[in-house]
This record gives sequence, structure tokens and C-alpha cells, in this order.
Amino acid sequence: MKNTTNKKNLDAYLTLIAGIVLVLLNVVLLAGKMPAYYSGILRFVGINIILAVSLNLINGITGQFSLGHAGFMAVGAYVSALVSIHLGWPLILALFVGALAAALLGVLIGLPTLRLKGDYLAIATLGLGEIIRVVILNLDITKGARGLGSIPRTTNIYLVELVAVITILFTVNLMRSTHGRALLSIREDEIAAEAMGINTTFYKVFAFSAGAFFAGLAGGLFAHSMGYIAPSNFEFMRSIEILVMVVLGGLGSITGSVVAAFVLTILPEALRGFAQFRMVLYSALLIAIMLFRPSGLMGTRELDVRSALTIFKSGGEKDAE
Repeated sequence: MKNTTNKKNLDAYLTLIAGIVLVLLNVVLLAGKMPAYYSGILRFVGINIILAVSLNLINGITGQFSLGHAGFMAVGAYVSALVSIHLGWPLILALFVGALAAALLGVLIGLPTLRLKGDYLAIATLGLGEIIRVVILNLDITKGARGLGSIPRTTNIYLVELVAVITILFTVNLMRSTHGRALLSIREDEIAAEAMGINTTFYKVFAFSAGAFFAGLAGGLFAHSMGYIAPSNFEFMRSIEILVMVVLGGLGSITGSVVAAFVLTILPEALRGFAQFRMVLYSALLIAIMLFRPSGLMGTRELDVRSALTIFKSGGEKDAE
């Protein structure tokens, strides 16, 4: 039994490493040759992957319903941008400071709000996300509704993909650790988990702050990619967009979050030729997917070597028949 589990883990890691190598190889080969438009889309794909995977850590793996992820993204974006503008710190350090600020805010918000459950938690996180945006809107240092400009545009596709890979690696390793099992037990039955001696408050706040940390990183990358940010970039609908990626990919599936982030970033651009019907087609496709795959594209499964070989083998046997 133990050998089988180890073999499955090895398969999953090999798949992950192969996928990372393939993505990085494609990025290295193509980034210098592709037009700026396509390079920009790939940057947004990477940023959305970071946001979707980090929210999946809260909503899918830990089972807490958060609707304020755009608020943490805003904190990371503004703090890193202000550090770059006023202190002239290098991008990596500015990103880390912004992510750390978002994580600290995640702890401060998580301690009181994570005592709530279900719809009440969703409403509380939604309200807190809007509070963050309104505070930013009324601060002089952030330039309010005018937006913050003159941000150094130092984000490149290589850095975005690297941070996306780190986010995935962190989440996958966390899920396979003892702490990850504790998070999954909270999702399945919080009362039973607490009865077994798991500190549910600690683990929920930990997941919330870790998700906020990576959302802050994504916000910093976004700010230094655009060169200009405004509170309108982090409204309630931005949180909903990230949530849709998580639900569409499958709650608890890291592979699903990556696939959904890729599809939902590329799809609006692919439909840009149908300007009048673009949003109608986009919405209809989302409804169709959720009707036929209510558990998401991947459900709670992950794509690994073993499952891929099984699908391939079964397909070959059917063809032979």
C-alpha cells in the first residue's frame, strides 16, 4: 500500500516537473520572437494562474468561501508599486514587501472573519475586499480615483511564469504534507477535525494568509506589468472572475485551476473578433460547461502520468475493438 502511494506521488511529481520544463522551454523559445500583444496575454495567463491557485488553497482545499481575493491583490499591487516609485527598490524586493503586506492583512482579517462559515464568511470577505478598495480610493498616497502611474514596467514573462511555477509547487507540496491533510480534513468535516486535535483556527488563518501572500505577488506583477493601476482594477467583479476560474477548474484541483485560468484568459481574446456577441458567447460557454461539468473541468482530480496512461490505454483498446 505504501509503495503504491509512493509510486503515485512519484508519477504526480514527474508530471509536474515535465509540465514545468515544457512551459519554461516554450516561454524561452517563443517570448523573444512573439509580438508584444501575445506576450502580454501570456503574462496575464501567468498572473491569473497565481490568483486561481492561491484562491483554490482557501476555497477548494480548506473549504472556506472567500470573495475578497481582489482586495489582497490590490494591497500587493499598491504596496509594491509605492515601494518601487518612492524608494527605488528592485522589483523582487518590492514584490516580496507587497506580498508580505497582503499576508499580514490576511492574518489580521482572517482571525475574526474565519470564525464565520458558509454564506456569512462569503459576505464578510466580500465586504472586507470592498473596504480595502474604498480605503485605497481615499488615500492621498495612492492618488485616489486618478490611479497610480509612473510605475516601473519591469515585469517580464519569465518572472511571471517563474512565480506561477513556485505557486503551484508550494501548493502541491503543501497538499501532500501533514499540514495539507489537516487543511483537507477541515474541508471535509471541521468538527471531526477539531475533535481529532487539529487546531482548525490556526490552519484556516494559515491558508488564508498564504493565499493572500500569493495574491499580493500577483498584484505586484500586475502593477509592474501595466505601469498604471487604479481602484477600478480591483473591484468586486475581479474577485468573481478569480472565483469562476477556481469553480470552473474544480474546487481542490490545482491542475483544474491552471487549465481554467488559461482558458478564461485566452477565451475573451479569442472571441474579440465577435465584438457585438463576445460577452454573450463567453457567458454561454461558461453556462454550458457548468451544466455538463458541474464539478468543474477536473473535479477534485489532478492530471498525472498514471491517469494519462490509463486514458490512452483504454482509448487504444476501444480502437482495437
